[in-house]
Amino acid sequence: MSTMTPKDRVLSALARKHLDRPPAVCFTQIATVDAMEAVKVYWPDAHTDPAKMAELAAAPNKVWGVECVRLPYCLTVEAEVMGCRVDLGKMDRTPMVKSHAVDENTIPDELPSGAAFRGRIPAVVEGVKIAKAKYGKEFPIIAGTTGPFTIAGHMVGTENLLLWIVTNPEAVHKALKVATKLEKAYIDQLAKAGADVIVMSDPSASTDMLSGEMFDEYAKPYIKDSFSLHGDSKTVLHICGDTTILLDHMIETGVAGLSIEEKVQPEKAVEIVNNRAALIGNIGVVRPLLQGTPDDVRLDATRVI
Repeated sequence: MSTMTPKDRVLSALARKHLDRPPAVCFTQIATVDAMEAVKVYWPDAHTDPAKMAELAAAPNKVWGVECVRLPYCLTVEAEVMGCRVDLGKMDRTPMVKSHAVDENTIPDELPSGAAFRGRIPAVVEGVKIAKAKYGKEFPIIAGTTGPFTIAGHMVGTENLLLWIVTNPEAVHKALKVATKLEKAYIDQLAKAGADVIVMSDPSASTDMLSGEMFDEYAKPYIKDSFSLHGDSKTVLHICGDTTILLDHMIETGVAGLSIEEKVQPEKAVEIVNNRAALIGNIGVVRPLLQGTPDDVRLDATRVI
């Protein structure tokens, strides 16, 4: 019988060490309505209350055995700090950016003083501390953040950001630089608060938006810089869509793990990555997890393993 704890298993997996079995863990958002009902902690309260945030983060383990404690639950924390108007949503809807903060001519040169300690950032940092104290001996504490390209898109509008790559690349880099300064300071706080793993999701940097060459210019260096103060925390990069052509580029950010979704063939991902980073995923959240049968899930899980 294995003596590995879920924390041991996840951290060993990210270090690409021998395991008794793959960890059953989710590095992206894991709170569901069922989980909320089980612990009587609900959105939107859990987005702003550190104690509720930590309690809900542990609920998926209590309900169905997911081997981690993961918080927060959206990609709008940084956008709100940068001045975007955010709707915190409802019990069954995640927060959404409702208005952008700046335009082509008003992108700040520097991060406003104290910005990294505003908005919901202190609540998330405190939530990590609470989760670490309550659950951190047995379970990995996973903190989620937003990638610089996605933050910049929230600030100015993703459509504008993509247009400016052609018409005004200097404005794009200016927005990315200030987004990266915020993200670096935020990640520094999360690492010091005790996050075992810091996951950056940068969905706007997917192949739906950027070619590999564009990723190298507008995403890779900013992701790498954002993670430069990660301390002892393991680092993971998640990008949505078919990231097959981006896998080599993602590895070059220096992260320990690459989180991929179901559009990537797992066999192809293993071939390309070739043990240069840990691969995370990639069973489909809609099909089979939502719409499939237990046998469908078992078949996909066996394939991925």
